Amino acid sequence: MIDPRLKTLRVLARCGTVGATAELTGYSPSAVSAQLRELQRVLGMQLLTKDGRGVRLTATGRFLVAGSDAVIAEWERLRAAALEAGGQTQSRFGLGGFSSAAAQLLAPLAFTLRSAHPSMEVQVLEANPARCLDLLVAERIDLAVIVAMQSHAQRDEDQRFEQTTLLTDPLDVILPADHSLASRSTVTLEELATEPWITEAPGSAYHSLFAAAFTAVGVTPRIAHEAVEWETQIAFVGAGMGVGFLPRLAPLRNAENVIRLPISGRGKPTRRIVAVVRKGSLESPLIKDSLDILQTKAERILNERLQNDL
Repeated sequence: MIDPRLKTLRVLARCGTVGATAELTGYSPSAVSAQLRELQRVLGMQLLTKDGRGVRLTATGRFLVAGSDAVIAEWERLRAAALEAGGQTQSRFGLGGFSSAAAQLLAPLAFTLRSAHPSMEVQVLEANPARCLDLLVAERIDLAVIVAMQSHAQRDEDQRFEQTTLLTDPLDVILPADHSLASRSTVTLEELATEPWITEAPGSAYHSLFAAAFTAVGVTPRIAHEAVEWETQIAFVGAGMGVGFLPRLAPLRNAENVIRLPISGRGKPTRRIVAVVRKGSLESPLIKDSLDILQTKAERILNERLQNDL
Protein backbone atom coordinates (compact mmCIF):
# COMPACT_ATOMS: atom_id res chain seq x y z
CA MET A 1 0.00 0.00 0.00
CA ILE A 2 1.09 3.56 -0.67
CA ASP A 3 1.96 5.63 2.38
CA PRO A 4 -1.02 7.99 2.92
CA ARG A 5 1.41 10.79 3.73
CA LEU A 6 2.79 10.54 0.20
CA LYS A 7 -0.76 10.71 -1.17
CA THR A 8 -1.31 13.86 0.87
CA LEU A 9 1.83 15.40 -0.59
CA ARG A 10 0.63 14.56 -4.10
CA VAL A 11 -2.70 16.25 -3.45
CA LEU A 12 -0.93 19.33 -2.12
CA ALA A 13 1.25 19.40 -5.24
CA ARG A 14 -1.88 19.40 -7.40
CA CYS A 15 -4.12 21.87 -5.54
CA GLY A 16 -1.46 24.13 -4.01
CA THR A 17 -2.72 24.87 -0.50
CA VAL A 18 -3.06 23.05 2.81
CA GLY A 19 -6.70 24.14 3.05
CA ALA A 20 -7.61 22.73 -0.37
CA THR A 21 -5.67 19.55 0.44
CA ALA A 22 -7.65 19.14 3.66
CA GLU A 23 -10.95 19.58 1.83
CA LEU A 24 -10.04 17.01 -0.82
CA THR A 25 -8.61 14.39 1.52
CA GLY A 26 -11.10 14.77 4.35
CA TYR A 27 -8.40 15.57 6.92
CA SER A 28 -8.29 18.75 8.99
CA PRO A 29 -5.70 21.37 7.94
CA SER A 30 -3.71 20.63 11.10
CA ALA A 31 -3.72 16.91 10.29
CA VAL A 32 -2.49 17.64 6.76
CA SER A 33 0.35 19.79 8.13
CA ALA A 34 1.25 17.10 10.66
CA GLN A 35 1.36 14.42 7.96
CA LEU A 36 3.61 16.52 5.78
CA ARG A 37 5.99 17.33 8.65
CA GLU A 38 6.17 13.65 9.57
CA LEU A 39 6.84 12.65 5.96
CA GLN A 40 9.74 15.10 5.79
CA ARG A 41 11.12 13.76 9.07
CA VAL A 42 10.88 10.10 8.04
CA LEU A 43 12.45 10.71 4.63
CA GLY A 44 15.06 13.16 5.92
CA MET A 45 14.18 15.55 3.11
CA GLN A 46 12.93 19.11 3.00
CA LEU A 47 9.89 18.79 0.79
CA LEU A 48 8.20 22.09 1.59
CA THR A 49 9.18 25.67 2.19
CA LYS A 50 7.20 28.67 3.37
CA ASP A 51 5.63 30.84 0.71
CA GLY A 52 3.94 33.85 2.28
CA ARG A 53 1.21 32.46 4.51
CA GLY A 54 1.28 29.13 2.72
CA VAL A 55 3.80 26.56 1.59
CA ARG A 56 5.20 25.35 -1.70
CA LEU A 57 7.15 22.30 -2.75
CA THR A 58 10.91 22.48 -2.90
CA ALA A 59 12.77 21.13 -5.91
CA THR A 60 13.22 17.92 -3.91
CA GLY A 61 9.50 17.75 -3.20
CA ARG A 62 8.59 18.30 -6.84
CA PHE A 63 11.04 15.60 -7.94
CA LEU A 64 9.62 13.15 -5.40
CA VAL A 65 6.03 13.82 -6.47
CA ALA A 66 6.85 13.44 -10.17
CA GLY A 67 8.75 10.23 -9.52
CA SER A 68 5.90 8.80 -7.47
CA ASP A 69 3.61 8.77 -10.53
CA ALA A 70 5.16 5.49 -11.65
CA VAL A 71 4.83 4.01 -8.14
CA ILE A 72 1.14 4.91 -7.93
CA ALA A 73 0.48 3.52 -11.43
CA GLU A 74 2.21 0.24 -10.58
CA TRP A 75 0.18 -0.06 -7.37
CA GLU A 76 -3.04 0.49 -9.35
CA ARG A 77 -2.03 -2.27 -11.77
CA LEU A 78 -1.18 -4.63 -8.92
CA ARG A 79 -4.44 -3.92 -7.11
CA ALA A 80 -6.47 -4.45 -10.30
CA ALA A 81 -4.68 -7.70 -11.06
CA ALA A 82 -5.09 -9.00 -7.50
CA LEU A 83 -8.84 -8.31 -7.53
CA GLU A 84 -9.23 -9.99 -10.90
CA ALA A 85 -7.14 -13.01 -9.86
CA GLY A 86 -9.37 -13.60 -6.86
CA GLY A 87 -12.63 -12.75 -8.57
CA GLN A 88 -13.19 -10.00 -6.03
CA THR A 89 -14.68 -6.52 -6.23
CA GLN A 90 -13.44 -3.50 -4.32
CA SER A 91 -15.60 -2.46 -1.38
CA ARG A 92 -16.00 1.17 -2.43
CA PHE A 93 -16.23 2.79 -5.86
CA GLY A 94 -16.33 6.54 -6.45
CA LEU A 95 -17.66 8.26 -9.57
CA GLY A 96 -17.47 11.92 -10.54
CA GLY A 97 -18.70 13.99 -13.45
CA PHE A 98 -20.22 17.22 -14.73
CA SER A 99 -23.96 17.79 -14.38
CA SER A 100 -25.24 16.20 -17.61
CA ALA A 101 -22.95 13.20 -17.23
CA ALA A 102 -23.87 12.74 -13.57
CA ALA A 103 -27.59 12.74 -14.37
CA GLN A 104 -27.61 10.90 -17.68
CA LEU A 105 -24.68 8.47 -17.35
CA LEU A 106 -23.39 8.12 -13.79
CA ALA A 107 -26.71 7.74 -11.99
CA PRO A 108 -27.74 4.80 -14.22
CA LEU A 109 -24.24 3.32 -13.85
CA ALA A 110 -24.46 3.57 -10.05
CA PHE A 111 -27.83 1.81 -10.11
CA THR A 112 -26.44 -1.01 -12.26
CA LEU A 113 -23.34 -1.45 -10.11
CA ARG A 114 -25.30 -1.46 -6.86
CA SER A 115 -27.66 -4.06 -8.29
CA ALA A 116 -24.76 -6.27 -9.37
CA HIS A 117 -22.71 -5.71 -6.18
CA PRO A 118 -25.09 -5.07 -3.26
CA SER A 119 -22.31 -5.00 -0.67
CA MET A 120 -20.27 -2.38 -2.53
CA GLU A 121 -20.57 1.30 -1.62
CA VAL A 122 -21.03 3.42 -4.75
CA GLN A 123 -20.70 7.20 -4.42
CA VAL A 124 -21.39 9.76 -7.16
CA LEU A 125 -20.04 13.32 -6.93
CA GLU A 126 -21.14 16.04 -9.32
CA ALA A 127 -18.12 18.22 -10.04
CA ASN A 128 -16.50 20.28 -12.78
CA PRO A 129 -13.67 18.66 -14.78
CA ALA A 130 -10.78 20.25 -12.86
CA ARG A 131 -12.22 19.14 -9.53
CA CYS A 132 -12.85 15.64 -10.89
CA LEU A 133 -9.14 15.34 -11.63
CA ASP A 134 -8.33 16.62 -8.12
CA LEU A 135 -10.67 14.00 -6.68
CA LEU A 136 -8.95 11.27 -8.70
CA VAL A 137 -5.54 12.26 -7.33
CA ALA A 138 -6.99 12.34 -3.80
CA GLU A 139 -8.52 8.89 -4.45
CA ARG A 140 -11.97 10.17 -3.50
CA ILE A 141 -13.24 8.84 -6.82
CA ASP A 142 -12.03 6.09 -9.15
CA LEU A 143 -13.58 7.16 -12.45
CA ALA A 144 -14.47 10.61 -13.79
CA VAL A 145 -16.60 11.55 -16.81
CA ILE A 146 -15.67 14.95 -18.16
CA VAL A 147 -15.84 17.07 -21.30
CA ALA A 148 -12.37 16.95 -22.80
CA MET A 149 -12.34 20.57 -23.97
CA GLN A 150 -13.35 21.77 -20.49
CA SER A 151 -10.24 20.45 -18.74
CA HIS A 152 -7.18 22.65 -18.43
CA ALA A 153 -5.04 19.63 -17.57
CA GLN A 154 -3.12 17.94 -20.37
CA ARG A 155 -4.40 14.45 -19.67
CA ASP A 156 -2.80 12.99 -22.79
CA GLU A 157 0.60 13.90 -21.35
CA ASP A 158 -0.20 13.70 -17.62
CA GLN A 159 1.37 10.58 -16.16
CA ARG A 160 -1.29 10.38 -13.44
CA PHE A 161 -4.27 9.68 -15.71
CA GLU A 162 -5.53 7.50 -18.52
CA GLN A 163 -8.60 8.33 -20.56
CA THR A 164 -11.11 6.57 -22.78
CA THR A 165 -13.41 8.38 -25.20
CA LEU A 166 -17.04 7.58 -24.40
CA LEU A 167 -18.77 9.58 -27.11
CA THR A 168 -18.59 12.57 -29.40
CA ASP A 169 -21.59 14.60 -28.38
CA PRO A 170 -23.05 16.83 -31.13
CA LEU A 171 -24.35 20.25 -30.19
CA ASP A 172 -27.78 20.89 -31.70
CA VAL A 173 -29.48 24.24 -32.03
CA ILE A 174 -32.58 24.96 -29.94
CA LEU A 175 -35.18 27.32 -31.42
CA PRO A 176 -38.58 28.70 -30.44
CA ALA A 177 -41.23 26.35 -31.82
CA ASP A 178 -42.69 29.14 -33.98
CA HIS A 179 -39.33 30.03 -35.55
CA SER A 180 -39.28 30.24 -39.36
CA LEU A 181 -36.72 27.40 -39.48
CA ALA A 182 -38.52 25.16 -37.01
CA SER A 183 -40.00 22.91 -39.72
CA ARG A 184 -36.58 22.07 -41.15
CA SER A 185 -34.88 18.70 -40.56
CA THR A 186 -31.44 20.37 -40.23
CA VAL A 187 -30.05 23.88 -40.26
CA THR A 188 -26.64 25.43 -40.97
CA LEU A 189 -24.72 27.92 -38.87
CA GLU A 190 -24.73 30.39 -41.77
CA GLU A 191 -28.53 30.41 -41.70
CA LEU A 192 -28.45 31.21 -37.99
CA ALA A 193 -25.71 33.82 -37.98
CA THR A 194 -28.03 36.83 -37.69
CA GLU A 195 -30.16 35.32 -34.92
CA PRO A 196 -29.94 36.64 -31.35
CA TRP A 197 -27.81 33.99 -29.58
CA ILE A 198 -27.75 32.79 -26.01
CA THR A 199 -24.46 31.42 -24.72
CA GLU A 200 -22.07 31.52 -21.78
CA ALA A 201 -19.91 34.51 -20.93
CA PRO A 202 -16.58 35.07 -22.71
CA GLY A 203 -13.76 33.11 -21.10
CA SER A 204 -15.84 30.01 -20.49
CA ALA A 205 -15.16 26.72 -22.26
CA TYR A 206 -18.52 26.70 -24.02
CA HIS A 207 -18.16 30.27 -25.21
CA SER A 208 -14.84 29.22 -26.80
CA LEU A 209 -16.56 26.30 -28.53
CA PHE A 210 -19.36 28.63 -29.67
CA ALA A 211 -16.88 31.14 -31.08
CA ALA A 212 -14.80 28.44 -32.81
CA ALA A 213 -17.87 27.04 -34.57
CA PHE A 214 -18.75 30.38 -36.13
CA THR A 215 -15.12 31.23 -36.90
CA ALA A 216 -14.98 28.03 -38.97
CA VAL A 217 -17.77 29.35 -41.22
CA GLY A 218 -16.45 32.91 -41.29
CA VAL A 219 -19.38 34.69 -39.64
CA THR A 220 -19.80 36.68 -36.44
CA PRO A 221 -22.88 35.81 -34.38
CA ARG A 222 -24.83 38.35 -32.35
CA ILE A 223 -24.85 37.43 -28.65
CA ALA A 224 -28.02 38.76 -27.06
CA HIS A 225 -28.06 36.99 -23.67
CA GLU A 226 -25.79 34.96 -21.40
CA ALA A 227 -26.76 31.81 -19.49
CA VAL A 228 -24.71 29.29 -17.54
CA GLU A 229 -27.15 26.41 -17.01
CA TRP A 230 -28.80 24.52 -19.87
CA GLU A 231 -32.17 24.87 -18.12
CA THR A 232 -31.78 28.65 -18.10
CA GLN A 233 -30.88 28.74 -21.78
CA ILE A 234 -33.85 26.52 -22.66
CA ALA A 235 -36.15 28.87 -20.73
CA PHE A 236 -34.74 31.89 -22.59
CA VAL A 237 -35.34 30.18 -25.94
CA GLY A 238 -38.85 29.19 -24.89
CA ALA A 239 -39.55 32.84 -24.08
CA GLY A 240 -38.56 33.80 -27.63
CA MET A 241 -35.39 35.60 -26.55
CA GLY A 242 -33.09 33.89 -29.04
CA VAL A 243 -31.49 30.59 -30.06
CA GLY A 244 -28.71 28.53 -28.53
CA PHE A 245 -26.67 25.35 -28.61
CA LEU A 246 -27.69 22.29 -26.59
CA PRO A 247 -25.59 19.11 -26.36
CA ARG A 248 -27.50 16.06 -27.52
CA LEU A 249 -26.73 14.38 -24.21
CA ALA A 250 -28.70 17.11 -22.42
CA PRO A 251 -32.47 16.50 -22.50
CA LEU A 252 -35.10 19.07 -23.43
CA ARG A 253 -37.60 17.42 -21.04
CA ASN A 254 -40.62 18.50 -23.12
CA ALA A 255 -39.76 22.18 -22.73
CA GLU A 256 -42.62 24.40 -23.79
CA ASN A 257 -42.21 26.24 -27.11
CA VAL A 258 -38.70 24.83 -27.76
CA ILE A 259 -37.47 22.44 -30.44
CA ARG A 260 -33.99 21.13 -31.27
CA LEU A 261 -32.52 20.66 -34.74
CA PRO A 262 -29.27 19.01 -35.83
CA ILE A 263 -26.69 21.31 -37.39
CA SER A 264 -25.43 20.42 -40.84
CA GLY A 265 -22.71 21.85 -43.06
CA ARG A 266 -19.45 23.42 -41.95
CA GLY A 267 -18.50 24.18 -38.37
CA LYS A 268 -20.77 21.60 -36.71
CA PRO A 269 -19.84 21.92 -33.02
CA THR A 270 -19.24 18.81 -30.91
CA ARG A 271 -17.84 18.06 -27.48
CA ARG A 272 -15.76 14.99 -26.70
CA ILE A 273 -16.78 13.24 -23.51
CA VAL A 274 -14.14 11.06 -21.92
CA ALA A 275 -13.77 8.79 -18.92
CA VAL A 276 -10.62 9.42 -16.90
CA VAL A 277 -9.05 7.05 -14.36
CA ARG A 278 -5.80 6.90 -12.45
CA LYS A 279 -3.03 5.45 -14.57
CA GLY A 280 -2.70 1.72 -14.07
CA SER A 281 -6.33 1.15 -13.07
CA LEU A 282 -7.82 0.57 -16.53
CA GLU A 283 -7.44 -3.19 -16.05
CA SER A 284 -9.64 -3.17 -12.95
CA PRO A 285 -12.61 -5.46 -13.63
CA LEU A 286 -14.96 -2.88 -12.16
CA ILE A 287 -13.61 -0.08 -14.31
CA LYS A 288 -13.71 -2.20 -17.46
CA ASP A 289 -17.33 -3.12 -16.73
CA SER A 290 -18.17 0.52 -15.97
CA LEU A 291 -16.69 1.75 -19.25
CA ASP A 292 -18.71 -0.82 -21.20
CA ILE A 293 -21.90 0.23 -19.39
CA LEU A 294 -21.20 3.93 -19.94
CA GLN A 295 -20.48 3.55 -23.65
CA THR A 296 -23.62 1.46 -24.20
CA LYS A 297 -25.76 3.94 -22.25
CA ALA A 298 -24.29 6.94 -24.09
CA GLU A 299 -24.98 5.40 -27.50
CA ARG A 300 -28.55 4.57 -26.48
CA ILE A 301 -29.18 8.11 -25.21
CA LEU A 302 -27.94 9.73 -28.42
CA ASN A 303 -30.12 7.44 -30.54
CA GLU A 304 -33.16 8.14 -28.37
CA ARG A 305 -32.60 11.90 -28.61
CA LEU A 306 -32.66 11.62 -32.41
CA GLN A 307 -35.99 9.81 -32.26
CA ASN A 308 -37.71 11.76 -29.49
CA ASP A 309 -36.43 15.34 -29.48
CA LEU A 310 -35.53 16.00 -33.09
